[in-house]
Amino acid sequence: MGSCDGAGGHVSSRPVQPVITAYGLCNCMGLTTAEVLAALRAGRSGLAACPAEFGLAWPATVGMLPGELPGLPAGLADYDSRQARVAALGLSELMGPLARACARWGRERVAVVLGTSTGGIGASEAAYVHHARHGRLPPGFTAERSHALDATVPLVRALAGLEGPGYVLSTACSSSARVFAAAQRLLLLGVCDAVLVGGVDSLCQLTVRGFASLEVLAPGPCRPFSRERAGINIGEGAAYCLLERTGEGPAVLLGVGESSDAHHMTSPHPEGLGARLAMARALAQAGLEPAAVDHVNAHGTGTRQNDSAEGAAIAGLFGPGMAVAATKGYTGHQLGAAGATEALFAVAAIAEGVAPASAGADPLDETIPVRVTTERTPMRTRVVLSNSFAFGGSNVSVLVGGAP
Repeated sequence: MGSCDGAGGHVSSRPVQPVITAYGLCNCMGLTTAEVLAALRAGRSGLAACPAEFGLAWPATVGMLPGELPGLPAGLADYDSRQARVAALGLSELMGPLARACARWGRERVAVVLGTSTGGIGASEAAYVHHARHGRLPPGFTAERSHALDATVPLVRALAGLEGPGYVLSTACSSSARVFAAAQRLLLLGVCDAVLVGGVDSLCQLTVRGFASLEVLAPGPCRPFSRERAGINIGEGAAYCLLERTGEGPAVLLGVGESSDAHHMTSPHPEGLGARLAMARALAQAGLEPAAVDHVNAHGTGTRQNDSAEGAAIAGLFGPGMAVAATKGYTGHQLGAAGATEALFAVAAIAEGVAPASAGADPLDETIPVRVTTERTPMRTRVVLSNSFAFGGSNVSVLVGGAP
């Protein structure tokens, strides 16, 4: 049963299943949602050779947004960086829906919860080089607006005119999947009536060269679940989703499962125990059995350990016949933006009744006991699970379903 709190919000004792009323994204596949989804339908990857500016000693492939990114409005120039430009570009298509949400609920009742892994590290790298050359930081650089993980929140608030609570979660590669759980809690507690969730990350030296030092970067496009997979590609992008307590939209957030197996700093549990627990918790929160899920959008990084562990976890919970799609062969691993991007790919699959092809998966690794979609597959897609697993065993599964 529910009741009203003293601030006009609605407090519910039952799990919240908000409506996804709007979404938008950009990444190496395109600068608009339409471009990204058109590339996904066509099976067209946005991955390309790593630019020389990253200084790698061997070939690598990355997912970089194409072309010049639009600048920020003049009044927000203090926030300008590649991270900020990616964030603003991804948000641009949601201005209309956000304005309607503010008119409906009140600006102070629309919250912002975002995920990121790198934050403004790229800007800080450039500032370090500038200081080394000139003995001073570049004009306009500040830790609060240029580097901080939470710098994107005031930027997004200013761009969209939002006045509700706002904060950032940073749990590496599960960051922008975990924001869906945070939104559920804000709505459950009656703190707000709508939440803009999402994730933003931009390419920087730390991630590209850091993963190179771990020896997990693939020289060519990554190939999740293929027996010829050779590692990951680092990508960048932004993805946003507007969740409202009630409304109309393409999908509903049915449940979110979280776990932390803490097996190893960088490697998953070999049997995928934490991954399986996160998936089971998402189902339990939604009150659904495994048979209700039509396909899983896998975390699917393209490393041997990750794909094998995740495959074992999916097969253990759903059985070996579960359809599995892996989409990082299109975008690369966007780190803090990956979870939200892939949850929105799940929403698109529901809207279109098609599971996407897993780019680069053929020939399949037959030791992984799941049914990987090697081509675009028309199928029932009323319920789709999206997985995001991170360093340190931070696991999140987001379950979305078609709107009633």
